Amino acid sequence: MQENLKNFIQGETQMMISKEISASPDSAQWQSINWKAVESHVLKLQMRIAKATREGKHGKAKALQWILTHSRSAKLLAVKRVSQNKGSKTPGIDGVIWNTDTRRMKAVNQLSRKAYLAKPLKRIYIPKKNGKLRPLGIPCMVDRAQQALHLLALEPVSETLADPNSYGFRPNRSTADAIAQCFKCLALKKSAQWVLEGDIKA
Repeated sequence: MQENLKNFIQGETQMMISKEISASPDSAQWQSINWKAVESHVLKLQMRIAKATREGKHGKAKALQWILTHSRSAKLLAVKRVSQNKGSKTPGIDGVIWNTDTRRMKAVNQLSRKAYLAKPLKRIYIPKKNGKLRPLGIPCMVDRAQQALHLLALEPVSETLADPNSYGFRPNRSTADAIAQCFKCLALKKSAQWVLEGDIKA
């Protein structure tokens, strides 16, 4: 079984290398990256992970996750997401932000689990409506990129196995979807008459 998985990973990796963007500094300029091709490559691997999960082929799903997290396309997409989102201008405890194409490209080339050790969070406090302060931990850019990279591999599994009627903090789901589901469940004459809302504390 282990030998089959090893051969599978080796075969997929060779195919991935032949298809992906070159890692050399001369050819991997940030501005020239074909993002449509990058996103397509990541999506195809994610779909294969989801399919393997649905079929109960957990070994294959794990192997595909390894391939995805080691692929250049996934690393490019992870760095792009954390360096160009709303929080990209807020540094972590090391004070580093990836605000130039050169820094982003360097981050992609250095994004690896080898010798990786997460840094402490930068603690800040945000005022709440009641006048109190809410603590917030800000990770360093490299830690955000690692999280984004592994989310690409974990999300196809979690979304495949998750409750179909769960809508909070889910990709491609919104408050409108939750409202539509509530209407569907409550519109009939024999539907439930009460909706209970509450918070669960540990």
